[in-house]
Amino acid sequence: MGRLIYSAITSLDGYVEDAGGEFGWAAPDGEVHAFVNDLIRPVGTYLYGRQMYEVMQVWEQPAPFADGSPVTADFAEIWTAADKVVYSTTLAQPATPRTRVERVFEPDAVRRLKLAAERDIAIGGANLAAQAIRAGVVDEFQLFLTPIVVGAGKSALPPDVRLELDLVDHRRFGNGVVFVRYRVMD
Repeated sequence: MGRLIYSAITSLDGYVEDAGGEFGWAAPDGEVHAFVNDLIRPVGTYLYGRQMYEVMQVWEQPAPFADGSPVTADFAEIWTAADKVVYSTTLAQPATPRTRVERVFEPDAVRRLKLAAERDIAIGGANLAAQAIRAGVVDEFQLFLTPIVVGAGKSALPPDVRLELDLVDHRRFGNGVVFVRYRVMD
């Protein structure tokens, strides 16, 4: 059985993008990116909303923006090897291999996916993650707290949910980013 993991890079005040829709401040440095790569190696499937999928699909052909580092090449390899499910009512067909489009997020379908999965499942995008959190299908939160306060924007977590969590890991990076990993308590 796979775990459903919500991972996000957030501002200290809990936003994944600022009020202008910008998130460049969240770009990981080499140390954080290498850690992310190791963290996502067990992931076999990514669940995305359309917007997050459109941001991430550049990893299918990373050459135009990649810095040529082994860390970015490693990330591209990990990402392309995984299956993707995109939840969208507007996307006609996926732009990447190993990808299917679902029109509606169905918590019971995700529960079945978790039961059948041999590897972990990651969910990306704050809006889709909020649906999964509300439905009680997220097993773990992996948050990277960036040392910036942006004041407003898209929240990483929904405001209308209360969950008891157990801190199972944490790490501080040289650039001031702090990683926290919480498991949802039963």
